[in-house]
Amino acid sequence: MSISDIYEVKRIEKPHDIVTSVPGSKSITNRALLIAALAEGTSVLHGVLFSDDSRYFMQALDDLGFPIHIDLDNETVTIEGFGGEIPREEAEIYVGSAGTAARFLTALLGLSKGRYRITASEQMKKRPMKELLVALEEMGSEIIYEEEEYCFPFTIGNFECKKSKVTIDVEKSSQFLSALLISSVLLPQNFMIKMTGNHGMAYVNMTMRMMTQFGVGVERTITGAYRRKHDNTYEAREYVIEPDVSAACYFYALSPLLRVKVQVKNVRMDCLQGDVKFLKVLVRMGCKVENDEDGVVMFPPKDKFLGGSFDLSSFSDQTLTLAAIAPFASSKVCIMNVGHIRYQECDRIQAIVKNLSKMGVAAIEQKDNVFILPGKPQGCVVETFEDHRVAMAFSLVGTVVDGIQIENPSCTKKTFENYFEVLEESVY
Repeated sequence: MSISDIYEVKRIEKPHDIVTSVPGSKSITNRALLIAALAEGTSVLHGVLFSDDSRYFMQALDDLGFPIHIDLDNETVTIEGFGGEIPREEAEIYVGSAGTAARFLTALLGLSKGRYRITASEQMKKRPMKELLVALEEMGSEIIYEEEEYCFPFTIGNFECKKSKVTIDVEKSSQFLSALLISSVLLPQNFMIKMTGNHGMAYVNMTMRMMTQFGVGVERTITGAYRRKHDNTYEAREYVIEPDVSAACYFYALSPLLRVKVQVKNVRMDCLQGDVKFLKVLVRMGCKVENDEDGVVMFPPKDKFLGGSFDLSSFSDQTLTLAAIAPFASSKVCIMNVGHIRYQECDRIQAIVKNLSKMGVAAIEQKDNVFILPGKPQGCVVETFEDHRVAMAFSLVGTVVDGIQIENPSCTKKTFENYFEVLEESVY
């Protein structure tokens, strides 16, 4: 299949049960890359996601001097860490549009001795960074901004942590807190990180669980602050990365649309990733979930595909997925407490409203919520806003509606570079 500037999704004439696989988790891959670089010794990561985001991360680690070996065929990356030391005291890295790379590497370099220049894409320059950068400045980071204050590009480094505690606001991104937690091994053992806001705590919990898997525990004090349990460092290890549940959810969402059984191999209900909660949303809408040793199986509703109100604040990457299938529900769908997705690759709430309106579906936005009425979507060109999740989510509509075309489908390279190939192989 040749991906051009427009990709037309073919409506499925005769749906059949789906068994498919998805790449490794972006969230886990990028956390594992940074933790392995901070560990003492050589780590081997299996099931690595290779996408634009993870490649920027790997290239940045290479530019910082970390020995890194990439085995594409076996989806494996080997990294030698130096116990918190960065091999090069001066370097320049490029993080593209990768939010995890941008936030995680900024925290690492902002707490390390040396001078490091970080550049990013025009899209990433517009995404939230100020809260993290302010916290790092309070912790002794010296930052020289080349263009707009608190935006890329800038030069950063730290020669002495000047505080014993800091407060970080996570309302726009939980990655700010995860970034500081992962690099907290560079801070004094009793350093306290206090959080305000509560967005994306499932991702923070993932961070803490992965830190523990590599030998560094984190505890919350009675005041709600975070600190390391012991004055220890990460232990190098072999680590298997879970399949990307965020990607798997697009296929599970086909179950109620096509009225077929869907299985994504090696997805588990007890996985680290918060997006597994989306499967429970589908259950509330009438589907049935069954655990299987080969991967969770989703069964379509026996009767109506139900609407309802759903709080997606802790797994908001699935807002677009739910919005894409909402018009096919039997009643209104209310997606609640997702205002922070306005600050991601695009204003995702506006992207939902604009594209559903083009399809002839009524969608109403509030500051933090979006309401979608049942309807009969019509064919249109989906405007992706260079956002991989807009492209993947609204492709689902095209499996049951003629004439759905996806603008700039190559934007899926950010996290799932062969998404449309996998979709075709799975459903047609």
